[in-house]
Amino acid sequence: MQSWPDALAAGRVPWTVYLLRCCDGTLYTGITNDLPQRLESHRRGTASAYTRARRPVVLAYQEVASDRGSALKREAAIRRLSRVEKLALCSAGT
Repeated sequence: MQSWPDALAAGRVPWTVYLLRCCDGTLYTGITNDLPQRLESHRRGTASAYTRARRPVVLAYQEVASDRGSALKREAAIRRLSRVEKLALCSAGT
């Protein structure tokens, strides 16, 4: 798994699957090709209605995907995980 900065330094725009931990303890899963900008949008409350109502949010996990299709498939797979499995993923990723 390549980190976002490493992929960017390699000259390609990476797609990232990410998990946010919301202030109420819930987890939000998403994808983006510009993680810093997307995180800022979540923090401002302009990225999604779900996180807007649950700010502040903290990045809990990120994973670089090779392309948008791969990112969408991984996002769907993560969404199917139980909460316990998602928390384990977050713990393993840090």
